[in-house]
Amino acid sequence: MNINYIKEINNSRVYDVAENTPLSLLNKISLKYNNTVYLKREDLQPIFSFKCRGAYNKISNLTISEKASGIIAASAGNHAQGVALSASKLNIEALIVMPTTTPSIKIDSVKKFGVKVKLYGDSFDEAYEYALMTSKKEGRVFIHPFDDPLVISGQGTVAKEIVEQTKVTPDIFFVPVGGGGLISGMSIYLKEHYPNCKIYGVESEDAPTLYTSLKNKKPTSLEQVGLFVDGCAVKRIGEETFKISKEYVDDVILVSIDETCAAIKDIYEDTRVMSEPAGALAIAGMKKFILSNDVNNKKIIAINSGANLNFDRLRHVTERTEIGEGKELLLSVKIPEKSGSFRAFCEVIGKRSISEFNYRYANEKSANVFVGIKTDDKEKDTQNIFKVLNNKKYDFIDLTMNEVAKLHLRYMVGGHTNSKINEKLFRFEFPEKPGALLNFLNKMQKDWDITLFHYRNHGSAFGRVLVGIDIGNHNENDLVKFLKDLDYKYTEETENEGYRSFLK
Repeated sequence: MNINYIKEINNSRVYDVAENTPLSLLNKISLKYNNTVYLKREDLQPIFSFKCRGAYNKISNLTISEKASGIIAASAGNHAQGVALSASKLNIEALIVMPTTTPSIKIDSVKKFGVKVKLYGDSFDEAYEYALMTSKKEGRVFIHPFDDPLVISGQGTVAKEIVEQTKVTPDIFFVPVGGGGLISGMSIYLKEHYPNCKIYGVESEDAPTLYTSLKNKKPTSLEQVGLFVDGCAVKRIGEETFKISKEYVDDVILVSIDETCAAIKDIYEDTRVMSEPAGALAIAGMKKFILSNDVNNKKIIAINSGANLNFDRLRHVTERTEIGEGKELLLSVKIPEKSGSFRAFCEVIGKRSISEFNYRYANEKSANVFVGIKTDDKEKDTQNIFKVLNNKKYDFIDLTMNEVAKLHLRYMVGGHTNSKINEKLFRFEFPEKPGALLNFLNKMQKDWDITLFHYRNHGSAFGRVLVGIDIGNHNENDLVKFLKDLDYKYTEETENEGYRSFLK
């Protein structure tokens, strides 16, 4: 489909459903980072996300016969709401396919617009394939979440508003990236009006779809993606969105979960809005870029793409924020098993606050403690702590970036097993649906034993599980076959330092 993107963006009728959202000056962030930083507030849309723009622009341009045939979409989140809102406004019959693991709050948010919802499959990919099949079978028009010129143009209206709202030419833009609809539509329009500006996409480290595709010079499918930043958890960039991004986007920045959580807090402190992880990506990337490149006195605009955050995910966000800000250090420290050891350790730490201290008696000589220490400066203070611990001859391991430690160990520290077992440790993502655990147990060998189990739910479609399995005298090929047949995303952690310190 040949399209004049600038003309389509200028003529778009998205405002039948979308709001012209403001640019909010982030006073605290601007002062802290010595730049003038604005946040484009797409969290203020009727569905709390920019997705209604692209969906409406696509659906409103359908022919009379296409509208009469009905539409279909696959989504577990914001795109589903955008399509549902648009269909309701235009009085078009719509079917939304959502994975069976979709939280009920998101299902209810779609159903309230009066559309049909079909729950199918354990993942977005399965729901997507089912929607495509149904589209062909029933003659419905499939509404793609990002890889469609009219969807891209609808998202580009975010840039149009920025041009209309801005009197001084911005220097740098930071835009979150999932499938690329938002950044491709925006970048075309922004480069047309601000040819010298810089545009940076921001992705989560565990879903680097545009980053990987640019590196390979072609759209590239990721084997798996992390689900914390669920609004941007896309395995493959779109063909059209990649073509546009390759030409107009200057670079892509990758950020961690901890950095994303810290950005959620930053946005909240300036606006009192609790952004969803995808919505906070731009601020996380901006902070990383400013600090890495010594950027000062620039006019910067970051996009908050949405605020559809499950309330039960807040716990996980707050837990990770301190580390993301560089204000907490997690250590495994070996201390003597004698009276006064804890006091002596605290004296070494000095006046710094200890945020966490987990300990259980293990043997008569020494004990490993899991300790969280508040820090003032991520690099300088951390090095000072390491230096004083080395001077006092403490044996320690830095667990600050250890996912097993942050997700599981800090809640489990309780000593080592005394039995001699052939234990293998794995991190799994269990689909949040009835029977997931039973399916896991049924596929295990009958004479295997579960030696350790810890489950954490963070309000997403998948629960994070740490499992120890005693495979006895079994050949490890049996374990490989089990993992393949199970088909749950996993990471082996048998050699993890934190596990060996506290649980091995």
